[in-house]
Parts: sequence; C-alpha cells; structure tokens
Amino acid sequence: MPSDASPPSLPEDSRPYQGAWLVVALLWVVGCLNYLDRVMLTTMRDSIKAAIPMGDDHFGALTMVFLFVYGLLSPVGGWCADRFSRSRVILISLIVWSAVTWATAYVQTYWQLAATRVLMGISEACYIPAALALIMDYHRGSTRSLATGLHMTGIYAGMALGGMGGWMADHHGWSSGFKVFGSFGVAYALILFALLRDAPRQRTEKSADGLTTEPPLQIVATLAGNARLWLLALHWSLLGFAGWAFVSWMPSYLREHFDLTQTKAGFTFSVYMQTACLAGVVVGGAWADRWSRVNLRGRVFVPMIALTLCSPFVFLSANTDTLSIVSVCLIAFGFARGCSDSNMMPILCQVIEARHRATAYGFLNLCSCIVGGIAAYLGGWLKERHVDLSYILMSSALGVLLCGLLLIIVKPARRD
Repeated sequence: MPSDASPPSLPEDSRPYQGAWLVVALLWVVGCLNYLDRVMLTTMRDSIKAAIPMGDDHFGALTMVFLFVYGLLSPVGGWCADRFSRSRVILISLIVWSAVTWATAYVQTYWQLAATRVLMGISEACYIPAALALIMDYHRGSTRSLATGLHMTGIYAGMALGGMGGWMADHHGWSSGFKVFGSFGVAYALILFALLRDAPRQRTEKSADGLTTEPPLQIVATLAGNARLWLLALHWSLLGFAGWAFVSWMPSYLREHFDLTQTKAGFTFSVYMQTACLAGVVVGGAWADRWSRVNLRGRVFVPMIALTLCSPFVFLSANTDTLSIVSVCLIAFGFARGCSDSNMMPILCQVIEARHRATAYGFLNLCSCIVGGIAAYLGGWLKERHVDLSYILMSSALGVLLCGLLLIIVKPARRD
C-alpha cells in the first residue's frame, strides 16, 4: 500500500479534462442561485404571512410541497442528464426556475404561492443531478471531492445569501428579492449558453457517445438491485430529515427563543452555519481526495467521522440559553454537512456505473427530499399545537448520529 506521506502519482486517465475548473466556476453561480431562490422564502416568514395570511402549518407545507415535487422528479431530471446533453439540461433548468422566481413576486394568494413552489420544484429537479454528473465527467477521480466541494460552496453561499430575504423583506418588501434574483438568473443563462459544454465521455457498450440508451425500466431494475445504493439512500434520507428540519425551523427558533428580529435571526443562522459549510466542503473535499488515494473507503470515512462527532452539538443547540453556544453548534453542524455534501457524488461514483450517475443521484434526492419535506411540515404542525421547536431540533441530532454511523457499513465496489 502506498505511504500516506507520499501519495502515488496519478494515472493519465484520472486527471481532469481541460476546462474542468472553468465548469466548476460557471456552475458555482448557478448553484448559488439554485439554493438562494429556494430558501429565501423561509427567512421572510413574518413578512409573507402578513401579506398572505396563513398558519404556521400552511407555511411549513410550502417547503414540503416544494421538496415533494423536487424529490419525486429528481430521478427524472437525472435520467434526462444521463440521456441528453448535461449542459443543456442545466441551462433550461436555470432559465425556467429563474422565471418562476421572478413570477413569485406577483402572487396574491396562498394557492398562487403554493403553485410557484410546485413549478420551482419541477424546474430545479434537473439541476443538481446534471451539474454533479457533469463535474464528475470532467474530474475523473483525482480531484472529484474537491471539485464537488467547490461547487457546493456556491450552494452554501446561496443558502447564506438567502438570509438577505429577511432583510430585503423588512426594508424593501417581500417581493423585491424574487424580482432581483429571478431577473439575474435569466441574464446569467446567456453566459452559460456561450461557455458551458459537455465533457468528452468514455464510450460504452450501450451508446457510441457515452449517453445511456437503456429503457427507463431497465435502468430502474439495475439501480434497484444495487444494495450499496440503498444504503446511501437511507443515509441521505436521515441527513435530509436532520438538515431540512434544521434549515426550516432554526431561524424561527432563534427569533422566538432569543427574542431576535427576523433579520438578525436569519443572518445569525445563515452566517455561522453557511460559513462553516463553506469550510467543510473545501476541507472535507481535499481531505477525502487525499485519503482516497491510499484507501478505497477514504471518501466514506470523511463524512462518517464529521457527522458522528457533530451530533452532540446539534442536540446542544436545542438545550442551551446562551446564543454564543448555539453559534458554535451551528458551526459544527455546518462543517459536518459540508464534509458530507462534498463526498456524496464521488462516493456514488464508486458504487454506480458512469452512465447511471445522474439518475442514481436523482434517486438519492428523491429519498432525501421526501423525508426532509415531512420534517419541514412536522415542525409547523407541532408549532400550531404549541409544541416547542426544540424537540424537532433534538430529533435532528439523532438523525445526524444515525446517518453518520450508517456509513460504517458502506463499502465501495470500485475506485472512482
């Protein structure tokens, strides 16, 4: 086995293609918009409820509806990315969800708002599977976790900037953010059209250009028979429950438990957690890339360690009256989540054939979002019945611990 201190030289076929890092840079902005547009709603709860009357359970249902639609269609979006041009799937997805974001500014009723969340879920379902599969096409093993992590910094920057929603709602009206970021997304699509291209793909026995031509039911049967994929789906589901419960209700918990304004609660949550996420995806990605050169399970060990160690901090966040301690807990969870996110697609590449990557990741999204949507709605349902949100946060801690421990039994089938 090669020495830890001196990693082996990389074979030619594991090095990134030319333009690999440009693709990461271009998709960084798209990933930022992808999450900014979807989470902005949660940071302006009070302003939206004042403009469009609804209960907390109905507000929680908005996130649940988005996640259900997004999750259910993620495998379809992934199949489109495996079957057609990944870059064009990304472009069309960006244009449509940006238009929906802009249109959200003009809704006047709860059901109109719910309809925009459905359309947002449909249009965004194609992006993540296609984007991560395209990055895997360009980054062939040696830099996969770091490349994924750098792309994820865009996603977490979007989640952090989502905190601007509360500020913009307080100072310029709740609709202003949707107008600004929806318009920007449509404009950025022009840049993407000019610069983003598919990577060269290895030829397969199924297709001369590397695109899968297998019937959808045959793909489903292939993926359903992969036991390692089911383990990853359970892991991602548990993390989806913990993550969406945290993201959906921690800003409200901070505002109510520590008597913060909507703006301060949004920024407190976003700045600490998402800054830690940014560090986690970069450190966790670079760490996993290096470890994977000397140990086949290196990419699995990184999120396993990070998530298991952070679970006590998640529990503590719901059991302290000191805001500074909650801030430390947000940092711990954010860093661990980043270590997980930077490695999920690279781990998937070790258990799934290349022609099914996007579809398989879409399946993981399906599992995560269905469970996450239930968690988001459950928080609102419990709140309507005067149950303290701390119980939802404590259940998140258990989910984090279980999904970390589950990775102990995930064994990759091949080198990526």
